[in-house]
Amino acid sequence: MKYSRRLVQLCFLFFFTASFSQEVPVFTSGTEGHKSYRIPAIVSLKNNDLLAFAEGRVNNSGDFGDINIVLKRSNDKGKTWSPVRILVNYASMQAGNPAPVVDLLDPEHPQGVVYLFYNTGNNHEGEVRKGKGLREVWYIKSIDQGNNWSEPVNITLQAHRPFQPNANPEYQFKEDWRTYANTPGHAFQFQRGNYRGRIYVAANHTAGDPKPQYRDCNAHGFYSDDHGKTFKISTNIDIPGSNEAMGAELSSGRMIMSVRNQRGDIRQRILAFSSNGGSTWDTAYFDPALPDAVCQGSIITLGFKNGKAVIASCNAADEKRRDNLTLRISYDEGKTWKKNIVVEKSVDDKKRDWAAYSDLVVLDKKTVGICYERNGYAEIVFKAVRY
Repeated sequence: MKYSRRLVQLCFLFFFTASFSQEVPVFTSGTEGHKSYRIPAIVSLKNNDLLAFAEGRVNNSGDFGDINIVLKRSNDKGKTWSPVRILVNYASMQAGNPAPVVDLLDPEHPQGVVYLFYNTGNNHEGEVRKGKGLREVWYIKSIDQGNNWSEPVNITLQAHRPFQPNANPEYQFKEDWRTYANTPGHAFQFQRGNYRGRIYVAANHTAGDPKPQYRDCNAHGFYSDDHGKTFKISTNIDIPGSNEAMGAELSSGRMIMSVRNQRGDIRQRILAFSSNGGSTWDTAYFDPALPDAVCQGSIITLGFKNGKAVIASCNAADEKRRDNLTLRISYDEGKTWKKNIVVEKSVDDKKRDWAAYSDLVVLDKKTVGICYERNGYAEIVFKAVRY
């Protein structure tokens, strides 16, 4: 049977339209009071509104300086977005690494509590790594769907182990953690099993004096079982150089963490697995099915099928540069990745950092939203993808 060229084109157009929405600008560098926007994070509320967070870098695109945490809202599944709102302004210094999560299991707040975890810093990362500065851990929360926010709560002494000579004696720990960062992207809450209700924030730190190839760096996590009243720290991922991470729930109280390899010697995602809700780690390994550009990546639980978690992973799946942003779906809890969808890829091989950091949010049973950096960090955009 022969098909007309026009019919083939229409079928292709239908498939493409059904699979992808047009990318919608969320944060555009050089607008709304900030020279640059980086590090996207996104969550969905109980009323289906989307909250997108980012670092608003006031004067330039550098990782340290006058950096705010900013917010935009969408009430139409990402088709349009509100004006920018500054949530955290740490004067002329750095507030960053926004890690939002919605607590839907607090009996006192049936509509959910939105937590925004973040870090502050008083020096460049390289200097903090040498012990010349301090990174702290904070959160704010909202009990009215992100309209109003609490005063900041400092949880550094619970979530971090900094050593600060000649500083407050409270900040004296044997571990001597120095640089510190929450996951860039969303945190998550266990919805099932023995750890139901646990709020989990992936993170990373360096310990002691700098070592070659970032061997002083390890990923870890911190978590709360009492709706943000207290926090505990997990053990480290046992791979030196493990860095920016994000976690997701699996079945039977298990979880998975997708981790950046800061050393760059192996250009693949590290996957770590825990059978006790992220307190300790059973195994961690490089997954050759997840090539990576030494960049942040995102992971999320889409739902459960036949008792097993269906999970999505998204990262810059190019071993040489930040490009080829790819969404992958696993139906066996991260053992294999059956579906692979290219979300964004430059048509110019000379372009650098075309698609970099990203975050995922569930829109419905067959659609995931992706908020990601695009076009050399000129913008953060949102795209809905059918899988």
